[in-house]
Amino acid sequence: MASPNCPALFISAPASGQGKTTVTAALARLHQRHGRTVRIFKTGPDYLDPLVLQQASGAIAEPLDLWMTGEAGCREALALAAQQADLILIEGAMGLYDGTPSSADLAIAFGIDVVAVFNARGMAQSIAALAHGLASYHPRLTLTGIVANQIGSARHHDLIETALPAQLPLLASIKRNPSNALPSRHLGLIPPDQHNDLEAIIERVADELEGTALAQLPRSVSFPIPQQADVLPQQLAGVRIGIARDQAFSFIYPANLRLLEAMGAELHFFSPLHDQQLPRVDALWLPGGYPELYAGTLADNAPMLAALNDHYQSGRPILAECGGLLYVLEELIDIEGQCHPMAGLMSGSAAMRERSGCQGMQSAPLPEGQLRGHAHHRSVASGTPEPIAYGIRPSHPAPGEAVFRQGRLTASYIHLFFPSNPTATAALFTPDKVDAS
Repeated sequence: MASPNCPALFISAPASGQGKTTVTAALARLHQRHGRTVRIFKTGPDYLDPLVLQQASGAIAEPLDLWMTGEAGCREALALAAQQADLILIEGAMGLYDGTPSSADLAIAFGIDVVAVFNARGMAQSIAALAHGLASYHPRLTLTGIVANQIGSARHHDLIETALPAQLPLLASIKRNPSNALPSRHLGLIPPDQHNDLEAIIERVADELEGTALAQLPRSVSFPIPQQADVLPQQLAGVRIGIARDQAFSFIYPANLRLLEAMGAELHFFSPLHDQQLPRVDALWLPGGYPELYAGTLADNAPMLAALNDHYQSGRPILAECGGLLYVLEELIDIEGQCHPMAGLMSGSAAMRERSGCQGMQSAPLPEGQLRGHAHHRSVASGTPEPIAYGIRPSHPAPGEAVFRQGRLTASYIHLFFPSNPTATAALFTPDKVDAS
């Protein structure tokens, strides 16, 4: 089969906080208005920005990362999108050259042109120097132009446009408007279902991009279709996996769900906030999220806490990641200093704090095998059991997050990307004996 071609554009910036997500979402909405099918990807590990991008495009926004998802995984996802879409957009992470691998590495690997978003507040002609630096830093990267965000006036626009060289045009500018700021809290953006103004923001910024160079389709890119992947063994055939999913537990990669189903698992979602019993399952996955924002409600749901203890005492598998780890400890102290009892499956207390904890990419060296993932949290756990291992950072010698194992409970601050090791993932969730009743 011939390699599918699809217009594609990489939206990056010199740093975080420039407006990449707003521009990417508005650009997706603009092309959707023109009757085009848009597929969006987000560079690196992220659960919150993709929800905004999904809202704008109407399609799931998947992570792309040369380390976590792997080059083969990125290639497969892009080739599939190219067969379905009229336009592929990729939002970068942090600054264009930040991280190893960086957004630039991803754009170069697949030959995708880059547009850089600048927060122009407090700058004018200096943007030209910064853009020149981004464009010339790597000889194989193609920076096709810039977007100036937070423009104060028509004169501000003209100063930037005049200073830029011809090969780095000002493709669009967005007026300064405090109402267009995407609200955030610790760990990232507020999800769309908790943000009533998101649609209006996307529409307003899309209006500003209408009629600019960004309203035209970018250059087409060829995305070769990978060789037929091996069929995954049905190691989870007949295994019923209960997955916590509600406002408190929502950090779930769609690729993780697809992998579990592809290996034969039956997925059953439940809400630790609202349900009083577990579905009839053989294993549990407690993903990350914001349990600290709902600690009182979680603590008051005594029937669910009892059901979790019954599941644990029966020796059935549990994977608890980050927010899930907080939930299985004895207590959680919220940012106001209030102490809330949690499930108590494992000894220890977690306390919220003002600054972030250990962050970045890490591998979890589990007895079942090594899985890749990342950590990003605003709490610290103490009084926990002795870890069985520590996360391995790909580019730093310091140990990463602790990995705990108690019976069939596996808990850590690390968010795992299941496709990085399907066999190890299946072993994590496989019960000693599947209940056939």
